[in-house]
Amino acid sequence: MAIKPPLLQSGDTIGLVTPGSPLDASIINTRAQTLMDMGFSIVYGNYVYSFDGIAAAPAQQRAEDVMNMFRDPRVKMILPTRGGTGVQTILPYLDFEEIRANPKIISGYSDITVLLNSLYQFSDLVTFHSLMLIDFRIDTPAYNFNQFFEATSTTISPRIISNPPNMPLMSLVPGNATGPIVGGNMTSLVNTLGTPYEIDTAGKILFLEEINSPTTMIFRYLTQLLMAGKFEDCVGIIMGECTNCLVSWGTTYIDLINEWLVPLGKPLMINLATGHGTYKAAIPIGATVNLNTANNTVTVLEPTVSR
Repeated sequence: MAIKPPLLQSGDTIGLVTPGSPLDASIINTRAQTLMDMGFSIVYGNYVYSFDGIAAAPAQQRAEDVMNMFRDPRVKMILPTRGGTGVQTILPYLDFEEIRANPKIISGYSDITVLLNSLYQFSDLVTFHSLMLIDFRIDTPAYNFNQFFEATSTTISPRIISNPPNMPLMSLVPGNATGPIVGGNMTSLVNTLGTPYEIDTAGKILFLEEINSPTTMIFRYLTQLLMAGKFEDCVGIIMGECTNCLVSWGTTYIDLINEWLVPLGKPLMINLATGHGTYKAAIPIGATVNLNTANNTVTVLEPTVSR
């Protein structure tokens, strides 16, 4: 059973890091103020404001910020400012055993996907495919905050992950599967294939989402994941949104799912509010979930934080 980090409470300290692309300092400061207004204290990584081209700082420095947050006894949650590009490059510089000994909440999506799944895979830590610092703003939907705090600040169990109203979950292959849930952004996960940090989907529920990719690119991603055995190994599939994904050659995202994934015969759900969409469900990477595509439900079967 994966390690659950201690839950987040009002008054706790949140550590801000920029493990991928840089973010404008004014945005960081404005979003940090939102967290402080919510009752949290903030500590800043040494390189949180850095700008070094595509990535905020050299990989070792960005990794050092993440490690320092795990080491800091004041910090209860580590919150990336954004995803962007370059998160994968910090993985060789992380001490996964030290992280295992100092479990903390860490949340994000997009390029943060590779960090979340690696922390589960190599440190046995439950992580959260949910909000980043950029999402802590006045106009963020209440659904997103409710999902985030339900997963990180309560020990509610079981917890049903429901979409917001008027956004129905839909299932294309009926079935029932139970296992740890892994996954996230398709681009990021495909980039791990053939590396020491390749995602392990054996016996897992695999969920995927994407943004700004034409369906020709989604075709490539699905082909690569299929050839790498990731759909063969998993026990169930959840396809989240493909946000702003352009139709290519008259072929839609749903067309590709029907062509490539439905024939696998595994429990298959689509339309989960995840990642880059307006609405963001909180997916606990590494926690055991039940996927029931006969009833259109995703249920987290265990607490995802500890008291």
